[in-house]
Amino acid sequence: MDARIEKLLGQFDTLFGEKDARIWSAPGRTEIGGNHTDHQLGKVVAASVDMDMLAAAAANGTTTVNVKSEGYDMISFTLDTLTPIKSEEGTTRSLIRGICAEAASRGFAVGGFDACITSNVLQGSGLSSSAAFEILIGAVVNGLFCFSSLTATDLAIMGQKAENVFYGKPCGLMDEMASAWGGIIAIDFADPAAPVVTPVDFDFASAHHSLCMINLRSDHADLSDEYAAIPGELKKISAHFGKKVLREVDEAAFYAALPALRKEAGDRAVLRAVHIFNENRRVDRIVEALRAGDFDRFLAVVRESGRSSWVYLQNVVVCGSTQDQAAAVALALCEKVLGDRGAFRIHGGGFGGTVQAFVPDDLLDAFRAEIDAVFGPGSCQVMHIRPVGFTEIKEFS
Repeated sequence: MDARIEKLLGQFDTLFGEKDARIWSAPGRTEIGGNHTDHQLGKVVAASVDMDMLAAAAANGTTTVNVKSEGYDMISFTLDTLTPIKSEEGTTRSLIRGICAEAASRGFAVGGFDACITSNVLQGSGLSSSAAFEILIGAVVNGLFCFSSLTATDLAIMGQKAENVFYGKPCGLMDEMASAWGGIIAIDFADPAAPVVTPVDFDFASAHHSLCMINLRSDHADLSDEYAAIPGELKKISAHFGKKVLREVDEAAFYAALPALRKEAGDRAVLRAVHIFNENRRVDRIVEALRAGDFDRFLAVVRESGRSSWVYLQNVVVCGSTQDQAAAVALALCEKVLGDRGAFRIHGGGFGGTVQAFVPDDLLDAFRAEIDAVFGPGSCQVMHIRPVGFTEIKEFS
């Protein structure tokens, strides 16, 4: 038996007694292209990675949910209330309640359950531990109460709604989709109720490059306002045209209206919109390059994306911060070691978290040594694409 699963089952038995616990897994994710485009109903390329969360869970025949994550206190609540609770906003409990509520709203009789969770998707690592958690809880609820009938997209939408409505964070849908689907996928969010997902078959190892994530070891907890400011400012741009999101705005009309937009929304909002328009096109170019096996062209587009995030989207450094600019330092180190080879960019939400790099194999040891010397041992981690998303592990004995 896998050591992680054996330990997890032992913890479950200790806490809840010997039951026929089932095991589910949900992976972390990496964004390959489409930085902050999802909340504007844009396009992204994302992938699941070989770090995951595991849950051992069983129905308990009551209306009480008990979830114990390794290293954290037990979360217990009843399902008597399946609506948002103001005092729960920003808590893990709110996410679990929200996912149960979403399943119930789809007509399923969701009951109480016991669950133990372990994870090697580090919090604050930029691999979206929150999305992996949402998909994992969704997988448990799906398997225990929904006859395993919910799809990857169903679970992703449920997770996003739990985060938006119950947790109170205005996130997009990319993180949940990548974790739920698995592999490399291109996603078009033009219709948020039915995103178009296209698998992209590519192996970075075949191009003699490693996918590296640089964990800056920074805390995301106090950055919600920075993240929320991006869709908030873009909303001002869209509102000028009577639209809700930038995907609905004509790009030529946007440029024609720049004098008015600068006054109404401010220059940073204008620059962020420039990034979104161009980033959606870059996603198409990334997919085309990977499908054609043109890795040099892929790297060039990733470098463009990274520059755009820094210069136009401006999600590398928290506004006004002079002492802590960890992501900028990491990007400078990437440029020093890689020069004009490989590619690097801010990853995900930004303002810290992680930097992503595609590193030629012959530079990998030097690259990791330089990064770890500045940010600490193990800061640079080599990731591999996981071919499957959420899954129940049925053979573990």
